[in-house]
Amino acid sequence: MVQTPSTMLELGTEAPDFTLPAPLTGKQVSLYDYVGKPLTVVFSCNHCPYVLHIIDSFVDFANAELQRGLGVVMISSNDVAGYPQDSPLKMAEFARTHAFDFPYLYDESQQVAVAYQAACTPDFYLFDDAHRLVYRGQYDGSRPGNNEPVNGADLQAAVDALLTGKAISNTQIPSVGCNIKWRTDDEAAHD
Repeated sequence: MVQTPSTMLELGTEAPDFTLPAPLTGKQVSLYDYVGKPLTVVFSCNHCPYVLHIIDSFVDFANAELQRGLGVVMISSNDVAGYPQDSPLKMAEFARTHAFDFPYLYDESQQVAVAYQAACTPDFYLFDDAHRLVYRGQYDGSRPGNNEPVNGADLQAAVDALLTGKAISNTQIPSVGCNIKWRTDDEAAHD
């Protein structure tokens, strides 16, 4: 299990646009659907041990924060040819099994992951209501096997500050996880 850190996109960056399918519902979801709302974007997948380590806690967090007005989308950009467990069919099953109340989107071209400079799963981005980046980093300090509690403390603190109009600390720790499974040049050439 190789640890890959997030790239830590520059704070203040405007959220790159996206329009992606949600395999569970068959609907297209775009950044435009969240105009005027703060938004958390998470790059994830179905099989990464780092994702599986936090998924139940994150779903509880996300489903609760939706009630406070935070938008949440999860995006899988992994190459499904090499990682069929991340296929859209399996994504829909994963979202259903874990009771997502938020869209889980499929980035087949991987262009959205590139635009966000996403590097790992999970990789977290928090944007304010003008869709400027205010937080990017870890969910919390827990990792598989390190015995730290899975509580979402880092992301929760940033969301709480954002939703109550307080300053968000610029001291942010990179997320760590499995690398995004990029397609080979040969596969990309067939698009």
